[in-house]
Amino acid sequence: MNSEKLATIIVDALEEIKARDIDVINVSKITSMFEFIIIASADSTRQTKALANNVQEKVKAAGGKVHSAEGEQSGEWVLVDLGDVVVHIMLPAVREYYNLKALWSERS
Repeated sequence: MNSEKLATIIVDALEEIKARDIDVINVSKITSMFEFIIIASADSTRQTKALANNVQEKVKAAGGKVHSAEGEQSGEWVLVDLGDVVVHIMLPAVREYYNLKALWSERS
């Protein structure tokens, strides 16, 4: 499956569980490791875990592969590696502190 289709599946899965402030950033000109970074905010650690789980289930159901997921223990920042797309689901304070959107957008 191409990375645009994968990104669409991910955004739909995030919206289904009410993620907020979803950003899809094309980083293909910056790195060859992946094509998109998707960043989303959640209201609680429970929601970050539910969002990450839903993303993984929807991607698998569509025939995609989940390479790994990290951060599910604490739930403040969960990263889901889907190959061409990397998903960051964060609590607002963590997202603001690390400011990944600015980091990756400035480089593109």
